Amino acid sequence: MNIIQDNIKSFLQVNKIATVCFVDDNNKPYCINCFYVFDEEHSILIFKSSVGSTHQGLIKPAAFISGTILPDSVDTLNIKGIQFIGKLVDPKEIDTLKLSSKYMKKYPMSIAIAGYVWAAKLDFLKFTDNTLGFGTKTIWKP
Repeated sequence: MNIIQDNIKSFLQVNKIATVCFVDDNNKPYCINCFYVFDEEHSILIFKSSVGSTHQGLIKPAAFISGTILPDSVDTLNIKGIQFIGKLVDPKEIDTLKLSSKYMKKYPMSIAIAGYVWAAKLDFLKFTDNTLGFGTKTIWKP
């Protein structure tokens, strides 16, 4: 397995909001913004879905997703950000890897909101870091 580069891991650990994009059975896209936790050991993004949300019906084990992560504050000249592609993890694996507890530990207020913890095994990351020169990119694939 190819280890995720330190600059990408650091960015994923420091930030907290991702845009995650799903596709329905008619190939129509739908995106959400959500808090996430990065599980470095398994190259997994963990996030939570509210009960009754539109995207709850789009979250199916083994479905592909894509998304982006930007910092809370964006400096246009020194922009940093990640584009990712992944595959949703089976709920049994979420339990086995104790991913829900990792999410709850980082976001304890989420316990009060009904919903489901989901996870995506990352297949591709592209980190753009203009602080190293305009258009500087680091690519990771497992």
